[in-house]
Amino acid sequence: MGSVDEQILRTTKEIVVKFIETGRVSPTGFNKAFKNIYNAVEEAVKGSEKPIEPIEQESEEAKK
Repeated sequence: MGSVDEQILRTTKEIVVKFIETGRVSPTGFNKAFKNIYNAVEEAVKGSEKPIEPIEQESEEAKK
């Protein structure tokens, strides 16, 4: 893993941890959130052209 990839991974981890701490991401939604955030950070850093698929928003009723 290259230095840039390691920095992308660290940045993604820090963002996800902050989102979990603030309640924006639950542990059950970690997988989707991590992948989406990683792709967004990688896109920003490397300028890759692969499409980013957004996370599907859970409705308020589904959360209950």
